[in-house]
Formats: sequence, C-alpha cells, structure tokens
Amino acid sequence: MVIAFSFHKSPSYRVACLQHKGPWKEDRIRADFRTVAAWAKKHKLKTGHWIMLEGAEEGWTACIEIRGEAKSEGPIRVRRLPAVTVAGAVFDPDVVAPHVIYHGLMDWLRWRRKEGKIKRIVSSREVYVDDPWTNPNSWARTQVQFIVRT
Repeated sequence: MVIAFSFHKSPSYRVACLQHKGPWKEDRIRADFRTVAAWAKKHKLKTGHWIMLEGAEEGWTACIEIRGEAKSEGPIRVRRLPAVTVAGAVFDPDVVAPHVIYHGLMDWLRWRRKEGKIKRIVSSREVYVDDPWTNPNSWARTQVQFIVRT
C-alpha cells in the first residue's frame, strides 16, 4: 500500500459536536459519536462526514457533519468548521498502523516548515466518510489531517 502526503483545501463543515476532556479512549469516543448520531436522528437531520478533532489540554471532540437547520441543545453544540488548508493522508488502519502515519506526516511537515512552505501546524483531526465502526469502507479510507498555516 502506498501512502502519499499532500496539501489540499478542506471544505467547510457544519457539525454537531460533543466535547470530551481527558485521555483518548476508543470506547469513550465511540460513545460520544453515538450520542451525536442519536441527537441528529432525533432531530431528523441528514448526516455526512464523521470528524474527530484533537483538542487542547488532552481533549477530544466528536463531530458529525449535519445538513438541515438545528440549534445547540444540552451538551451537543452546533458549529461551523471553516474551510482550511490541511496536510493529510488517506489510509487503511488495518493495513498501516495509525501511529506510523502520524509520525510520518509530522516529519514530512517538519521539513515543509524548514523549506518555508508552511508557517505552523495548528491541530490534527481524523475524517471519516461515515460511521467508521459500522461501515468498513469508511474505516478503510481514514483521513488524517493536520491543519496548517501557509
């Protein structure tokens, strides 16, 4: 399997989010995504991409792209993720370990920074086409993205 790192413009997403503070635990992230998905279903919203944002101070945010009118309610917040320049890679976590992708992408970005192609790395996120736990095609096309400033 060949993994190619590239820069591209990520579109803007309108998302419903649930934020969690604390260390990364897959069971916790999965539960947060299920909560957001249930909220979207309850409000009869169409859903799109599933996005996991890395937060500050060991926090994570589970976001699901929504289509339709909705307002924040309880712990669920509706917000817009702006269109940004990202450096990323698409890969299958069952074939290539995620930590290999993260480390390789960070090293690649470190060299792009030394060359003056980027100014800084802002944060990271994982983007899935759909529910990665129930849709094997979505899991097989995991996108790791680092938001960068050029």
